Amino acid sequence: MRSPKWFRATAVAALLGLSAVLAGPGGGQAAQAEPADTIVGDITGFEADGSVYHLAAGAAEVRVSFVTAETFRIELAPDGKFTDPTGTDIVLPQGTPPATKWRDRGDRYELSTSHVTLRAYKKPLRFALHRADGSRIWAETKGLTWNGERTTQSLARGADEQYYGAGMQNGRGNTSHRGKTVEVGVDYNWDDGGHPNSVPFYLSSSGYGVYRNTYAPNTYSFADPVTASAKEQRFDAYYFTGEGADSAKDVIGAYTRLTGKPFLPPLYGLEIGDADCYLHNANRGERHTLDALKVADGYLEHDMPNGWMLVNDGYGCGYENLAETAKGLQDRKMQLGLWTEDGIDQLAGQVKAGQRVAKLDVAWVGEGYKFALDGCKDAYQGIEDHSDARGFTWAPESWAGAQRCGVQWSGDQSGSWENIRFQIPTYAGATMSGLAYTTGDVDGIFGGSPKTYTRDLQWKAFLPALMTMNGWAASDKQPFRYGEPYTSINRKYLKLKESLLPYMYSYAHEATKTGVGPVRPLALEYPGDPQAGTDAAKYEFLTGEDFLVAPVYQDSTARDGIYLPKGTWIDYWSGRVYQGPVTLDGYSAPLDTLPLFVRAGASVPMWPGIRSYQDRTAESPLAWDVYPQGRSSFTLYEDDGVTREHRAGKYATQRADVDAPRQGAGDVSVRIGASEGEFSGKQRSRPYRFTAHTGDAPSRVELDDRGLPRLASKAAFDAAAEGWWYDRDDRGGVVQVKTAKLRTDRAFELELEDTSAVGGAVPGAQAALSAPVAQELGAGVAGKVSVDVTAGSRDATGVQVGVEAPEGWQVTSAPVVDRIPAGTTRRVEVAVTPDKDARPGEASLTATARYRAAGQDRTSVQRFAVAVMPPPPTADAWASDLPWLKSTNGWGPPERDRSNGESGAEDGRALTLAGTTYEKGIGGHADSDIEVYLGGRCSKLTADVGIDDEINGYGEVAFSVEADGKVLWTSPEVTGASATVPVDVDLDGARHVHLRITDTNGSKSGDHGDWAAARFHCA
Repeated sequence: MRSPKWFRATAVAALLGLSAVLAGPGGGQAAQAEPADTIVGDITGFEADGSVYHLAAGAAEVRVSFVTAETFRIELAPDGKFTDPTGTDIVLPQGTPPATKWRDRGDRYELSTSHVTLRAYKKPLRFALHRADGSRIWAETKGLTWNGERTTQSLARGADEQYYGAGMQNGRGNTSHRGKTVEVGVDYNWDDGGHPNSVPFYLSSSGYGVYRNTYAPNTYSFADPVTASAKEQRFDAYYFTGEGADSAKDVIGAYTRLTGKPFLPPLYGLEIGDADCYLHNANRGERHTLDALKVADGYLEHDMPNGWMLVNDGYGCGYENLAETAKGLQDRKMQLGLWTEDGIDQLAGQVKAGQRVAKLDVAWVGEGYKFALDGCKDAYQGIEDHSDARGFTWAPESWAGAQRCGVQWSGDQSGSWENIRFQIPTYAGATMSGLAYTTGDVDGIFGGSPKTYTRDLQWKAFLPALMTMNGWAASDKQPFRYGEPYTSINRKYLKLKESLLPYMYSYAHEATKTGVGPVRPLALEYPGDPQAGTDAAKYEFLTGEDFLVAPVYQDSTARDGIYLPKGTWIDYWSGRVYQGPVTLDGYSAPLDTLPLFVRAGASVPMWPGIRSYQDRTAESPLAWDVYPQGRSSFTLYEDDGVTREHRAGKYATQRADVDAPRQGAGDVSVRIGASEGEFSGKQRSRPYRFTAHTGDAPSRVELDDRGLPRLASKAAFDAAAEGWWYDRDDRGGVVQVKTAKLRTDRAFELELEDTSAVGGAVPGAQAALSAPVAQELGAGVAGKVSVDVTAGSRDATGVQVGVEAPEGWQVTSAPVVDRIPAGTTRRVEVAVTPDKDARPGEASLTATARYRAAGQDRTSVQRFAVAVMPPPPTADAWASDLPWLKSTNGWGPPERDRSNGESGAEDGRALTLAGTTYEKGIGGHADSDIEVYLGGRCSKLTADVGIDDEINGYGEVAFSVEADGKVLWTSPEVTGASATVPVDVDLDGARHVHLRITDTNGSKSGDHGDWAAARFHCA
């Protein structure tokens, strides 16, 4: 028995034979003394050859080659012989080099384009880069350095200079690397601190970036000075420059011009994918490839999107009936994918049979990154060579250039809160290296739980690509496997992702032009914000420019530390308006609520009501979700979504321009331009839908100077062919508009008269709702929940507060509050009785306040969570027999009356400590937390604790008992060789008790802790 980390390390090495790779560049070598450094000497020769310059320094040769006016290359050959192991693998042809000139300034040569000047100081040779206006971009603190192991460049660090990049860096990347050391190379570490899919490229807030043109491992130390080294006896680096607020985007664009722009995925590639092994399966029993269709039917039956399925995802898993499987999936609006475990020589036949997705294995790192990059390119090209589809691949451990052929996947991970936490900064950070499509499996492939799956899926729905993998954990991980409420919540977010496809697809197309992916760290869009690159924004990201996503990464119904940068931000669910910069603590986030904010000025194109992009017809509407503030625009991109015809110019764009007040009252106009361009399947006409988040009803709505009818209710609006309706109950007040079919080759304008910018005609007049945390109700027991109503900039009068609760619950609205003065808070209690059969645990409620403020009838809403408590024990009770409000565990699920065992449910053995066997108790694995509800009825807890004998003497943990936020008892450090520790803890009327097992040595290997004979003594 071993823990997950042990399994992954040994399994990967055993299955893939990677010892040779690990012993290669950057692999495991015996520690040796660092070789002595040689620093390049004085310039002894200089020669200009057009845009290429040769500098001699004794036996060493340096070559400077200008690629564009903003991009150049420096190469050093210590022995005078230039080499390039990457050849034409990574760097693409760049066309005619720019015009350059040079001057001898006495102490230095100056090599210049129209944009930059590279100074080459003579004694000794040392480089510095300046802009055309003379301002310095970077400067070496000493000349290029080499020894028998590596070559290094040392650059001065600016007082406020920040650094990003290095590819996919698990647990970091969307915050600055300043002061940190970053490794770039293969490490097969999928966890926090690993660097799969790393890239030898970094960029600086000072307006430059550096790409090290090599396959060798790199180390970047962003200390002072900054040192960038590669494990090779040559130096080869490209430098890129940018200016102004968008300098980082300019640099990413220049880097991806050199190494390749990100590819444009097919539309099904932006839908969730599903992976499993269906031809036999040691974990699932005898199955066949066509059984994948039964799982595909599960998505249809549960009305859930799914774009593609990998049907052979397991070591040694083959396939059968491939063409029939592909046809069955296509009939269900899905595509066939295959895992390429050991080669791509069969790709032609597979693609002709229907394969449209290729996932590559870590085996494809093989002989090195060249092999990995070639595999990505070959699989991508193989799909295109044998079908009319676009190449679409998934790959771990890729390298520079892989952005042009695949999705970068972060590897085999285990579902947990910790896994969610460190993944949040990982993918947005990778965007800073031109990786436009990075992701990880929903809730990992090992471990996990219904709650962590749901929380993980929520935020990953705002990544371009995502996949759920089955067959490795105790049970399959399709989003419909966990029952309610999880199935409904997962459906909600998958369908939201589906409706946002035109938004995401437009940003995907933008990436093919700019190199900048859809998912972005705040530092990229707000480079002047001193908080954007710090830990203040580490656990959030932007999707496009308009959505700010702040995932919940703890087992909590509240989220602290949400940083909103400068500007106006709107809560996507409630419509509450915030003015940044501001940090939000205590944001109410019950399980069904992802903290999600929209930038004021956003115009978001949407496809409402679809399960698959293939549900779209010639009659389908295009919806625009508009948050009017000032002047703003968005350009929608459309093509056929599948073929490569767009590369021949067969696509269309349509621009939305919004003109609104910067704040407060006024007219709002939305102009939708003509759709420009042609492609197969383009809508010649279509109906449009608009939601304008104004906060105040307009007096009139016109379409091209023609008044649209005002409708009196949602039912009337839904039944009408066209018209408008102001819904005061929807997110602070939304104008809903629908049109009949309009020609797409003609522009039109929608005018909302006498309304307002987002936030209302009287900014801040909206009241805000909140609810205290940790509210509890008993199943079938009459109780009350508290709701706090805070009036805005105007008094709130006639305030009626109610609560929407699950079916079967009873709710009585609170008495009307006559007046809540502006800026003050009034707590209101609402009578609530849960259903007698309500399941213990979290339940989501919606508080609604209807009131009048600033001359308008208004509605405010807020989702919040309450805890439904089981009946407390009335007599002595075993801990394993009580309901568990929380049951987190470090390896598989915790077990009742058996040891932790393996990763599956109920796979443990008899609880055994020091040779004594116990019939009752809990088997866990650090870090573990079991919460039970005692309701103040119990006086003490007794138990025996230790590491189960199944571990054979290793492991190291501590046990603790916590009650109502206080630690009542902690064990000494316990190892596999320790004696059993008796537990006898006074509970003193505790309501909530946590039984915790905590790792004490950072290993977690073998940390199988038992709460043997754990018994609560109760009245």
